[in-house]
Amino acid sequence: MNKSKILVGLVLLIYALFAIFQFNGYELIAFNLRSLLFPFVALTYFVSVKEKSLFFILFLILYSLSELLAIISDKLSYSVDYFLGNSLYILAYLMLFIEICKSISLTHVLKNFKIHLIVLTALNVYIVYVLQVIIGPHVELSYEYFIELVYNIVMLLLLTSSLLNYFYRDNKKSLYLFVGSLCIVFSEVISVAYLYVTKQNLLNFIAVSLALLAFYFFYQQSKLDNEARINMLVD
Repeated sequence: MNKSKILVGLVLLIYALFAIFQFNGYELIAFNLRSLLFPFVALTYFVSVKEKSLFFILFLILYSLSELLAIISDKLSYSVDYFLGNSLYILAYLMLFIEICKSISLTHVLKNFKIHLIVLTALNVYIVYVLQVIIGPHVELSYEYFIELVYNIVMLLLLTSSLLNYFYRDNKKSLYLFVGSLCIVFSEVISVAYLYVTKQNLLNFIAVSLALLAFYFFYQQSKLDNEARINMLVD
């Protein structure tokens, strides 16, 4: 059995154990298992994918570091844990955003997707507003509100860029990137509901499952080449 299959098996085992402990009320154990889940996904990528992308590697490393940080969060002050953990997530999403934008022609997008950009911008503003309304009453310090704002903006920029990339490329790689980004956004929104609205085990399970599904699509797209774009209306 090769290394990648062993790692995939470990990922599935950790995920299954996470679900078992989460639904049986052992939230701390489930929390620590979740913190190990995505670093093992990243390790699977490093072992099994030959042609690696720098920005995608940085995305995986930064995301994994933030996840691993959660294991020692009780040894850090709240402010350090909050700032460092969220900053790593923000930087991770920025790396993935840059990775996606590398393959997009800005001139082509501005020429052909003006209406799309306007609609997506309006939708993003509304979603950020709603998320901040939910989060606002639960954050006590101004820097926390600012970090949450930046976090949500970067997350939605990632989704927007992946959708525009799909419009632009219209191939399997861009589709996987978009679906992965969509799963990430849904996961983050559900996490907000879990953290700030109601602590239901099902919400946390769905959030983690969607994030894992996102990483599956990101992993699959990393093995594909970017074909020539198809949707060229004007160039």
